[in-house]
Amino acid sequence: MLYEAAAKGLDPRVLLTEALMAPDPFTAQLVDGVARVGPELDVIIGRLAKGWTVQRMPVLDVNILRLALFELRDLPDIPVGAVISEAVELAKQYSTEESGRFVNGLLGTAAAELRA
Repeated sequence: MLYEAAAKGLDPRVLLTEALMAPDPFTAQLVDGVARVGPELDVIIGRLAKGWTVQRMPVLDVNILRLALFELRDLPDIPVGAVISEAVELAKQYSTEESGRFVNGLLGTAAAELRA
């Protein structure tokens, strides 16, 4: 939903309300949370991504990072290892060849700060 919203230039919460089938509650929580605090998450991404701006990153990578950062920052019951592992797998499967390593490195640094 986050990627679709970015591709269509929409607020992701619009897709939540227009979905033919209501997403499960956890998905809705993630999409709503990322939409609500996206600019704050982008600041973290921009600060930790040495030599990269959020605008230069693949859209899919940015959304994977936003999702994982929201989980790390706002959902402390989700284990750090699970957040990072899932994000890296998404990046490896759906994004560029280098994305898995990039996502892993950025989230490792972010997790040390956000869950210290």
